[in-house]
Amino acid sequence: MEVVIKETCEQMSKAAAQEVAKTLNAKPNAVLGLPTGSTPLGLYKELVRMHENEGLDFSQVTTFNLDEYAGLKQDHPQSYHYFMQENLFKHINIPRQNIYIPSGTTDNYLAFCQWYEQRIRDCGGIDLQVLGIGSDGHIAFNEPTSSLGSRTRIKTLAKQTIDDNARFFKAGEKVPTYAITMGVGTILEAHRIMLLANGEAKAEAVAGAIEGPVTSMNTASALQLHKDVLFFLDRGAAGKLKMTAYYEWIQANLPGAPAGTG
Repeated sequence: MEVVIKETCEQMSKAAAQEVAKTLNAKPNAVLGLPTGSTPLGLYKELVRMHENEGLDFSQVTTFNLDEYAGLKQDHPQSYHYFMQENLFKHINIPRQNIYIPSGTTDNYLAFCQWYEQRIRDCGGIDLQVLGIGSDGHIAFNEPTSSLGSRTRIKTLAKQTIDDNARFFKAGEKVPTYAITMGVGTILEAHRIMLLANGEAKAEAVAGAIEGPVTSMNTASALQLHKDVLFFLDRGAAGKLKMTAYYEWIQANLPGAPAGTG
């Protein structure tokens, strides 16, 4: 596990975008796992800039999104189909047929979830899975007490998650209670994982994920079991870590680190 701490969310997002670019430059037909929510917006903005100004190429890339609300049509402003289209896909040169997002309107959730898992395997697995983290430590929609071996499935959302996401919906509009989500076990099969977190509201969840016990009460803590994980944090999200000085010492002493860092 590698922990990268930046002073601001913007700096964190740019550093994370560089990691995505390295993946695509090394493997132009890479398979990316992508999240939604407020945290990855800075990452997507920087990837769009790199595509437009530096020629970052997505023409051979395949993407799988982590989750989608059950019951929302693709054109609903709060659907994750809509989010991804508006914030990333319509600004880059990714082929439409290479984009996979769970269907919130399927009439057979079980069959769809099995198909989604198989499609990931057919594409060779996910090369780089990008994650955010909920204020209670959940990744994707794997709420506290989710099995750490879980697969893609329909999941009932916790009240905390519904409350956290209510700000994205219009006043009086009901936040969906269910979502389709990749499971923790599905996520852990990615070849490499990168988690982004910003702000003091995420600090306790981040500390639990990195330095706490592996527990289903903080599903992000399962990332401790993976061999290749990067955490990108701003100063606020890193605020409750106990080993900050060690993480920064590591970054300052990596081969090729700029002189005087740390």
